[in-house]
Amino acid sequence: MKKLRIGIIGTGGIATLRHIPAFQQLNEQAEVTAVCDVNAEKAKQVQKQFNIQQVYENYKDMLPHVDAVVICTPNKFHAEMTIDALNAGVHVLCEKPMAMNAKECAEMIKAKEKSGKILWIAYHYRFMKETQAAKKVIDEGEIGRPLVVRIKALRRRKVPGWGVFTNKDLQGGGCLIDYGCHMLDLALWLMGNPEVKEVTGTTYDVLSKTLNQVNEWGSFDHEAFNVEDHATAYIRFQNGTSLLFETSWSANIPKDEDTLSISGEKGGLDVFPFSVNYAKHGMLFNSDATYIPEKKEEGFLQAKAFVEACLGLKEPLVKPEEAMQVSHIIDAIYESSEKSKSISL
Repeated sequence: MKKLRIGIIGTGGIATLRHIPAFQQLNEQAEVTAVCDVNAEKAKQVQKQFNIQQVYENYKDMLPHVDAVVICTPNKFHAEMTIDALNAGVHVLCEKPMAMNAKECAEMIKAKEKSGKILWIAYHYRFMKETQAAKKVIDEGEIGRPLVVRIKALRRRKVPGWGVFTNKDLQGGGCLIDYGCHMLDLALWLMGNPEVKEVTGTTYDVLSKTLNQVNEWGSFDHEAFNVEDHATAYIRFQNGTSLLFETSWSANIPKDEDTLSISGEKGGLDVFPFSVNYAKHGMLFNSDATYIPEKKEEGFLQAKAFVEACLGLKEPLVKPEEAMQVSHIIDAIYESSEKSKSISL
């Protein structure tokens, strides 16, 4: 079987710490044959570090020589690069979020449909063993129809002080579009991606604009900070389910929180750590999983699933239409905060 030739666009931390090591474990099915970065020196360093054949400064020059690309650039370039790759007949694994906004997502999907190639957005939380366990429990009807979903994706004073995370022009936003998007995607996927009816949201940037603030993840210019560091939302779905959502890079809380809980008609569950609760026999039960089969690291599982989808062996786990729904909600939260009113979808 011919190996899938993979090119990496962007050689920052997400490429070198997750994607390249993951794909290089799949050497029977795939090979990272090229890297590309506008910073030629950085690209050459990564090429040497991982023993990769080719290096490029312009991703368009790379497209004729690969079967698939992994896009690891700032959000501003996701749509353009994805569309160019798909139009060139190349499969795409694009880092999250899908794009700067839902309008760009729609253009990416249009190119995907025209090309017939795979378009996969890197929402790798779906591959965690706890989330896989939760999906199985929900799909088998054990908690019934989800009624209320609660998300907390909160960090205590951890604004990323590297890269371009706080650059609105390049990223489109802050903690919501960077961090909160993962948990939004996860919740929607666990629920079966129901249709959204209305979104009410508020964003904040107060702490990160304060002089001499404490920040564990490096330093940044508080005067130039122009994205949100905290966001809250209330999301109503057409089927009656509601979602309470909060995400932050810089919350004044005792410790970081990554929690997702779902209350259903028959029972409920928490994803992190995984547990199920229900009422039965006139009693209340909390059930912890004493054993969940250990799987490999989620970055590897994502890479493996993407390769198998490109080779026609499996259906993609992450559909681009689902990723676009996340971006629709993010757009609505920003709009709701700006206009101080609820946004109907």
